[in-house]
Amino acid sequence: MEKDKVPQDEGITKGITREVQYAVDKDGKYVKTFSKGWEPKNIVNELAWEDIQEMVDIADEKIKAGKASPIMHFMAKNQMNVTLLADYVELSKWKVKRHLKPKGFKKLKQEQLDIYAKVFNISVDELIHFKPE
Repeated sequence: MEKDKVPQDEGITKGITREVQYAVDKDGKYVKTFSKGWEPKNIVNELAWEDIQEMVDIADEKIKAGKASPIMHFMAKNQMNVTLLADYVELSKWKVKRHLKPKGFKKLKQEQLDIYAKVFNISVDELIHFKPE
């Protein structure tokens, strides 16, 4: 692609980021240039974020109904499944599944709450007192 034809279609990352692209300059040499985005990629990113938000909303509804713990919200928000979260917190999957339930969450000790909070990059207070909107 020629340098002056590199797409500059801003999307959800408008004003936040640019990507390095390689294009051909007027002398036929490959050079680095920047792109603000490309429409097909922007569409895919928007769809992916809509899916993530839907998973967060589902988690929040379960939390409101008393069927899930706050861990489910942060797991969805961080695009994790039980297997991945179990690996990060260094627990078995069945223990993480137990912590996803309100009863299991209430029994968590401070040390385990600290680990979950660290993995989710939040405070323990945010985890314990999370209330879905």
